[in-house]
Amino acid sequence: MRTISLLAMPGVQLLDVSGPMDVFAEASVQSGRTEYELQVVGIEAGPIRSSSGVRLLPDRIIMDEAEASDTVLVAGCPHAPDIRLTPEQHHWLRTSCLRAQRFGSVCSGAFILAAAGLLDGKRVTTHWALAENLAATYPAIHVDADALHVRDGPVRTAAGVTAGLDMALALVEEDLGRDIALKVAGQLVMFFKRPGGQLQFSRHGEAEPGGRSALQEVQRWVAANPGEDHSVTSLAQRTGLSARHFARIFQQEVGITPAAWVETARITAARNLLENGHRLPKQVAAECGFADADTLRRAFVRHVGVTPAEYRRRYL
Repeated sequence: MRTISLLAMPGVQLLDVSGPMDVFAEASVQSGRTEYELQVVGIEAGPIRSSSGVRLLPDRIIMDEAEASDTVLVAGCPHAPDIRLTPEQHHWLRTSCLRAQRFGSVCSGAFILAAAGLLDGKRVTTHWALAENLAATYPAIHVDADALHVRDGPVRTAAGVTAGLDMALALVEEDLGRDIALKVAGQLVMFFKRPGGQLQFSRHGEAEPGGRSALQEVQRWVAANPGEDHSVTSLAQRTGLSARHFARIFQQEVGITPAAWVETARITAARNLLENGHRLPKQVAAECGFADADTLRRAFVRHVGVTPAEYRRRYL
């Protein structure tokens, strides 16, 4: 029997705990015997109040003596980047993780492992909205902002919330094989391998006006009229600048080239049209200024990680 210990901080996101635990529990049901001993670990005695207000009663607290766990996971919470464990708590976390066969995190729990120095040199993921923060705060970590879950040596990390179920299912497949994992996925009505990455859910990187007011006016016009001609020359004419000067100050103040910003604005418009489900990709391509559906598809996959047709099906 394998022991799964899941560390839950005050303010924990409930699904980061209950989702993976239900996957492991269902694996025992499908195999016909108890495969996992599941325990929730708190940092102090008493109930753990989750971000939704629901309270969890931990099985033990981190300083309790216990046998080594096979797997140690850290659940996420909205304020995880700001959590500061005591030196004693850090020592317990490092010791527990390094004694385990594998360890990891769900969502923003990666910040807690990173602060303990447990992710240096590793490829990891976290919620798309936190990926840049994690990479900037801990530059020794290689952050994959698109992955739903990542395996690197003994480290397992999952992106936001429901991706914790995907990671737990992958752990079940590691432990008990594909057949049991398939049965668990079927019983829980979840993808065995979810298509695409988390960029399809991300709103990060959408086109937003930046720079001086004249540039912002041009950007708002592009966003409102994505199907129009948006060459550097045409955009420069709207500001009264030469094309060369416009391109130079745009990149200086906005951080990307005008062409890159226009493509991002067109992808944002395309996502909005696809989400209402009333237009086919070829219609969206025409309305958003792409030469044809294939050009839209290539750009969409670069930005979102799935094809326009796949994205549209999510909203039908």
